[in-house]
Amino acid sequence: MMNSRRDPRNNRAALFDGIEEGGIRASSTYSSHEIDEHDNERAMEGLQDRVILLKRLSGDINEEVESHNRMLDRMGNDMDSSRGILSGTMDKFKMVFETKSSRRMLTLVASFVVIFLIIYYLTR
Repeated sequence: MMNSRRDPRNNRAALFDGIEEGGIRASSTYSSHEIDEHDNERAMEGLQDRVILLKRLSGDINEEVESHNRMLDRMGNDMDSSRGILSGTMDKFKMVFETKSSRRMLTLVASFVVIFLIIYYLTR
């Protein structure tokens, strides 16, 4: 039983053998300065990859925004031209219905009746 207690302590000592208070001892082949430089280079490469990715993403977002702006401009122009056509048509309707000429109104109603009768007889 006593030996089983010593084994974990020995294993524990073996695990923490290379660690001093305050960190890991530098091995004889690498100095702490070389290890820090290597870590810094890896961190810089990781940051550089992230910066490249963010640059690509921002470029894609910029292209998408410009595309949507062009589409919205075209839609605005189309709406303006539709508004112009519609207002012209409404002005013509107003002009037709505002004239007090009974002859013109009679001609309009008679034309609608004749067109309705022609369509009715053709579909029968």
